[in-house]
Amino acid sequence: MRVFVTGATGFIGSAVVEDLLKAGHQVLGLARSDAGADALVAAGAEVQRGSIEDLESLKRGAAQADGVIHTAFIHDFSKFLENCEKDRLAIGALGSALAGTEKPLIITSATALVSNQRPATEQDLPDPQGMNPRIASELAAAALAKQGVHVSLVRLPPSVHGAGDYGFVPMLIAMARDKGVSAYTGKGENVWPAVHRLDAARVFRLALEKGARNAVYHATAEQGVAFKEIAGLIGKHLNLPVESKTAESAAAHFGWFTHFAALDNPTSSAFTRETLGWKPEHQGLLTDIDTAGYFN
Repeated sequence: MRVFVTGATGFIGSAVVEDLLKAGHQVLGLARSDAGADALVAAGAEVQRGSIEDLESLKRGAAQADGVIHTAFIHDFSKFLENCEKDRLAIGALGSALAGTEKPLIITSATALVSNQRPATEQDLPDPQGMNPRIASELAAAALAKQGVHVSLVRLPPSVHGAGDYGFVPMLIAMARDKGVSAYTGKGENVWPAVHRLDAARVFRLALEKGARNAVYHATAEQGVAFKEIAGLIGKHLNLPVESKTAESAAAHFGWFTHFAALDNPTSSAFTRETLGWKPEHQGLLTDIDTAGYFN
């Protein structure tokens, strides 16, 4: 297949590009900059210049492909609501280029949208009245499905880890360095599911190849890692105290990140493993924090 990949030069998207190419697919990657374009060419991919804010570039890329994997997202949490709206528009643009075809579109979502007191499954739907604006991506995908677009979702956990990670774990490390303490909320028993970026990339490829319509997959290698363990390992590496924070003091310590620090999101991937034949192969989150250069 010739696959159009958005976010193709990002932490997850670049792994998706690598996995697709190794599996014998052709890749057309979206690139905003000359450096991004050069990286894609060096990897063996073709280049579509543009961005997720340039909807015409998305339509052109999708129209040239046999399928689309959408991993791009603007990770500026100071403008989270705005960026979720941009993602909704981007998904609509991609879908419009695929309408009337059987070409698959794979959208990225988040396991945190289906946070429960029990392990969330692929069959769980996010609460449409929930407060998380990231639901816009799933609602956009559902709207496309009603229009007959061949769309499916891959939900990613709060930590997609590995060398080069610039997500939540590096943010926690930076907070600990700044505050002089590695913290968790309450007893720290809330858990984050996690996956290595290379294992996550394979879920996207398998989902594309499987070609299921309106499917939901969970790229979670670990069902849940206790937040206290993450904080403890960070404290160990930085030689800092590890402390519990009350709800009030957590807000002062974590700021905008407080919601994520308290997130309890056990998540199953049983359906994904069974239907896609997916078996995670890479090391877990705590081992990665310990060995993958997070403190260099």
